[in-house]
Amino acid sequence: MSRVVRDPYEVLGVPRDASQDEIKAAFRKLAAQHHPDRNAGDAGAQDRFKEINAAYQVLSDPQKRAMFDHFGQGGASAPGSPFGGVPFDFSDFASNIGADGIFGDLLNAFGFGKADHGDLKKEVTVTFEEAAFGCEKEVTYERIDLCDTCRGSGSAPGAPTSACTACNGRGKVRFQQGILPLAVERACSRCRGTGRIAVTPCSACRGDGLVKKSRTILVQIPPGVEHNATHLVSRGGNVVRQSRSPGDLELVIKVSPHPFFRRSGDDVICSVPISFAQATLGSEIEIPTLDGKGKLRVPPGTQPASVLRIRGKGIPRKVVGGRGDQLVEITVEVPVHLSDRARELIEQLSVEMGAEVQPQRRTFLEKLRDLFG
Repeated sequence: MSRVVRDPYEVLGVPRDASQDEIKAAFRKLAAQHHPDRNAGDAGAQDRFKEINAAYQVLSDPQKRAMFDHFGQGGASAPGSPFGGVPFDFSDFASNIGADGIFGDLLNAFGFGKADHGDLKKEVTVTFEEAAFGCEKEVTYERIDLCDTCRGSGSAPGAPTSACTACNGRGKVRFQQGILPLAVERACSRCRGTGRIAVTPCSACRGDGLVKKSRTILVQIPPGVEHNATHLVSRGGNVVRQSRSPGDLELVIKVSPHPFFRRSGDDVICSVPISFAQATLGSEIEIPTLDGKGKLRVPPGTQPASVLRIRGKGIPRKVVGGRGDQLVEITVEVPVHLSDRARELIEQLSVEMGAEVQPQRRTFLEKLRDLFG
């Protein structure tokens, strides 16, 4: 049995008289909360995110919103709907029938088609430190925009235009599919929804009214942003026609690898090599931190692969405030080239130490005796 599409007002949690600003704010909050990247391991996050996005696509477009309001809560399943009150899922309709030709135009009217809405995607690379503390990033990209010469009309400056004969100057054409007794309007493809045709086309855009432009924007990258996180710039995408608002620009954040650090949640991890003498006797060593050079006390008897913690030197936390920790993995370097004198001293040290002062080796030998009796 087909599913009934949930009321988009209910999905976004807004009243039916909500303003566009209220709808946009609710969408951004829910999209951030249910984004799959922030809900790793939650199989339902992807479906919730899609439902939130679909609801916003309906309510953010005045025509689609008016059509939904006309059908009432429950969409096409509402009484008086041209579908006879039968529960109907537009997404199933799209997947089962397809979105080409006249069916594509019908689906586009409800916001479920495959038409180009002008959305763009671009990668933005930041350093490890920029991702940790946030930054303002200048992003330059190309998008389709209105022609400056003709201001999107497609007509040469000062030249007259004539009414489009395909739509009689309305900018829209109406069609009706026999099996679905619902008249649907779509933008006229000949005049691109303007209702006017250029008599003398603009030389800059060749009558299209649209040209490719380079655009530079400043984007605020929040502290603690993770690799492959996304940032949405509303209406930063392409202009697909003069009468429609630009699409959105989705920025995908790429965090460059760091020569010393790697990340684990809000903690920063780095490996530091020390000598056998430093590990045995203890010492104070210099280490890198996100805040610059730092000092770390290595306690006597530190074993290889030990992890020492420095509180509050990690990534700024997004929710509870404060910062994570820096975890320092200790590696003990074994000398490779020894002088005769150094070799003699180490041999004497080995005899002097014996097994009693080497707890790991002593434990290993005890386990070995138990194993082989």
